[in-house]
Order: sequence, then structure tokens, then C-alpha cells
Amino acid sequence: MIIREARREDCAALLELVRELAVYEKAPDEVTVTLEHFEESGFGPNPVWKAFVAEDGDKIVGFALYYIRYSTWKGCRMYLEDLLVTESYRGQGIGRLLFDKLIAEAKEKKFSGMVWQVLEWNEPGINFYKKYDAKFDPGWWNASIDIM
Repeated sequence: MIIREARREDCAALLELVRELAVYEKAPDEVTVTLEHFEESGFGPNPVWKAFVAEDGDKIVGFALYYIRYSTWKGCRMYLEDLLVTESYRGQGIGRLLFDKLIAEAKEKKFSGMVWQVLEWNEPGINFYKKYDAKFDPGWWNASIDIM
């Protein structure tokens, strides 16, 4: 298993994994980003996200996508948008390899920490993060608005 930085040519495979994650999270119709926008957002002149992929031979079987979030209390922090290992590869330590790569990246870039969200019913995800002594904060609610 190779963990490496994502490249533009990986975007179609990454978007398929994003769709798989949306199905897992019971929101398959919520993925509306186009491949063109996804590629441009990660590899255009002003990239806003970065990702690591888990590659088995020539197949991408997992990924971790993040961007930089700024906290007025803590400074620059890594925001983990998505971490997914495709179902047939789960339980092999690939998620740990990706998460450890994120931690190493955050340390290298001197971020003050890493934050993310996990659905309250996602027990496998919660148990995974507990292995890293993650803190869970039930006091904050998610909020969003759609602009387009």
C-alpha cells in the first residue's frame, strides 16, 4: 500500500470515493460538485484543498482530503473534510496510515491541531478516532447555508 499526495489525474477516482462516502452517510444526492470544479479547486491556480491517497497497485482505495482552517483562538488548523477507505479494503490499517500521514503533515506545517466532524451514528468512525484520543464536542451544532 502506498500513501502519496493526490494528483490531478486522481480526481475522477477521488470523486467516486466521495460518492461512496455520501452513500455510506445516507446522503447520496448531496454530492453536486462537478469533476471540473473538483479538479480546479485542488489543482488550479488557487488550490483550496490537498489530499493523500492510498494506492494499491494502480487503484486508489482510500483518501484523506483536508484544507486549512483559521481559528482566531488557535491559529492555523487542519480541517479534515473526508477520510474514506473503500469498503472492500477496510480493516487493513489503511485508515490509520492515512490519518498518521495527516498528523505528520500537520506537524510539518506547524498547524496547531486538526479538526473534523463525524456523524453521531458512525460508531466505526468514532471508535477509530477514539484510538487517537480525539475529543468530541457535543456542544456545537453544524450550520450552513446554500448560496447557489
